[in-house]
Amino acid sequence: MENFLRTWRQQARVRGQYDAAIFIGDKVLALTNSDEDALWLAEVHFSNSNYTRALALLSRQDLISRSTACRYLAAHCYIKQGQYEQALSVLGDQNPAHLFRSNNSRRKLQHLNGHSRITLRNAKNASRTDERDREDAGNIRYEAGMCYLRGLCFAKQNAFDRARDCYKDAVRIDVQCFEAFDQLMKNSLMSPAEELEFLESLDFDSITGADVPVSQEAAHFTKMLYTTRLSKYSSPAVLTDATETLSTHYKLAENPDILLSRAEALYTQCRFAEALELTSSILSTSRFSISSNQASSSVQNHLGHPPAVYPLHLACLYETGATNSLFLLSHTLADHSPEESYTYLAIGVYYLSVSKIAEARRYFSKASLLDPHSAPAWIGFAHTFAAEGEHDQAIAAYSTAARLFQGSHLPQLFLGMQHLALNNMSLAQEYLCAAYAMSTGTAAGTVPSLPSLPSSELSLLGGDPLVLNELGVVLYHQNHLEGAVDLFRQSLVLATSLQCEPGAWVATRSNLGHALRRLGRYPEALDEFDECLRIGAGGASLGYSPFLGGSGGNASGVASSGVSGYEERGLIGSLYTARGLVLLELDRTLDAVTTLHEAVRVLGASGGGDAAGGAGVAGTLLSRALEIWALEAHESGSVISEDGTRSAVPRSSARSSREKGKGRVARRRIAADDSYNQEWTDEVAQGGVQTGLTDFATSANTMDETIEMELDNDAERLLRDSVDRVRGGQRARHAQRLPHASSPESEIQLTRSRGAKAVRPHQTRS
Repeated sequence: MENFLRTWRQQARVRGQYDAAIFIGDKVLALTNSDEDALWLAEVHFSNSNYTRALALLSRQDLISRSTACRYLAAHCYIKQGQYEQALSVLGDQNPAHLFRSNNSRRKLQHLNGHSRITLRNAKNASRTDERDREDAGNIRYEAGMCYLRGLCFAKQNAFDRARDCYKDAVRIDVQCFEAFDQLMKNSLMSPAEELEFLESLDFDSITGADVPVSQEAAHFTKMLYTTRLSKYSSPAVLTDATETLSTHYKLAENPDILLSRAEALYTQCRFAEALELTSSILSTSRFSISSNQASSSVQNHLGHPPAVYPLHLACLYETGATNSLFLLSHTLADHSPEESYTYLAIGVYYLSVSKIAEARRYFSKASLLDPHSAPAWIGFAHTFAAEGEHDQAIAAYSTAARLFQGSHLPQLFLGMQHLALNNMSLAQEYLCAAYAMSTGTAAGTVPSLPSLPSSELSLLGGDPLVLNELGVVLYHQNHLEGAVDLFRQSLVLATSLQCEPGAWVATRSNLGHALRRLGRYPEALDEFDECLRIGAGGASLGYSPFLGGSGGNASGVASSGVSGYEERGLIGSLYTARGLVLLELDRTLDAVTTLHEAVRVLGASGGGDAAGGAGVAGTLLSRALEIWALEAHESGSVISEDGTRSAVPRSSARSSREKGKGRVARRRIAADDSYNQEWTDEVAQGGVQTGLTDFATSANTMDETIEMELDNDAERLLRDSVDRVRGGQRARHAQRLPHASSPESEIQLTRSRGAKAVRPHQTRS
């Protein structure tokens, strides 16, 4: 009868008929009164969310003190009910350190077994290891599970250091305790370098199989699976090898976890369109759908997937400007998963993409309340303050994220960027150095020595190129131009080694060009600006998308993105403006005029905003370039002598009032250019030339008006004198005029036309 009832209850549990399983299991326990049947019935209550009944059953039988499995189940019931203190009282505060397994101890045991002669001391150690290996494997797994539960309790109490230690001990005891390892990875409780070091210390050889070859393959397979969960900023080569092996040798190329790992790697490389294709393929289940209703199939494509895929998919949609897809996904999740945190995360990302910052902040806050350990929710919440220029609130939110996710370098990076925006260079440098140390594993004590940091050897280990770019900007504003050039170059080298999208680092290359320009290395600066324009002309996405806005594109194509709040046209226009300035420094006036004219055209067609505001600055520079061009043309041109013959007169030997007037204008131009160059080099925008140009606009307009008035006065005086001469001796000069000589009136008309051309951009701009 007992065997019949056990079979019945097991079949009911497999079919999900928990009421029948509980009914039959209670009768089995009444007949046998055994601990195994009591534990089985308590597990059924736990599976059916009857946590109070499970605890009552375990307490009546006094199983908590006599069984490790029952103690684990009772603590789990308390955690499900939110009673963390009671759970810790059942679990205890200390982890069983004597059960730890390490890779080194396993290798020592294999080394001992490989020798035929074993000393007495080694024999005792081997006997202890064998005795430990003969312990109940199930008991060890429950001990590891209790370490994991201790970590959950400490994390709920915001004791993240103790939670991290408990998770690590759980994996050390049982390397197959994936829950603890997953908590370490997804909550970023360790830096990328610490994650890799911890993975190498685990004893994967403790995994047993039917025979030795199977055990070895299982250990290697498990290690590769764990490797795909590491941070994508550490050891890209190791991550790539693990992903490729799992995809090809084990045929897991279409597995969602493997696809998600590849998508995360692509996202860190700013290859947003490719990452979006992978996340969309994870969410696409049309090939498994048997429904003929297209709308129902579309809804199912966004549901029933691992929660980890949604934050990355939302980030890819935002970066590519796919606001329509964000809108549809947000509504679908709100209708079918209203209790999930990623639902409100999706709504917040949509509102952020359409520049509704207040609504986005409200939904990010809701997502963080539902899941206090959601890094995307906290980062998005902080981004809303940064988007509005509320730097103090943004710093407070980023600081909370840094406390919750101690191993992630992103909160430190964003804190450095906020202090940089506030012109707190010392604090910005401190946070950015900490972010670099966390992303690469560099010792914290060596990070502040920026002249020797980072080395090329360390850059090959991974890291975030954006950190190096921001550090270079800090040095630039501190007038350490050589160090800034080195960091900008190393950022580009690291981005290339990581196979990042070239268009994402146009701003870094532009910063490098400005640093070279201020150092007086104009040919190198011109090469950098030309390379930026070449990348932009190739159709690449120019950098990270701004906090505000979205182009409303579709999910399959990369829409226009920007850098530092500028649209793509604004960035290209600023690049043309910077290139024109360098050409002026190289005395290539005609090329500068052409380039600045293109800058005015691009910036003027941007449709308003900061980019259109830059068109006025580019127009001021264009007006200056036209004046210089006109003066150079006059200096190299021919003049009419008093006897009526055409001759080339050097500027130094000219004695006419026209030449004297040009000399005064030229001297004013040189003085204005000197003051302009000094003021221009004092400021530079972080992603372009717009900031420094905007600050100079007022003084440049004043100088232009002065020069234009003087040009007009000189021209009118020349015209008046010439007309008087023409009226006084018209007949005599008419009889003596040479057939092919040009009249003074024609030269005056040329001068006036050139003067009008020189001031035309200013008049059009005003």
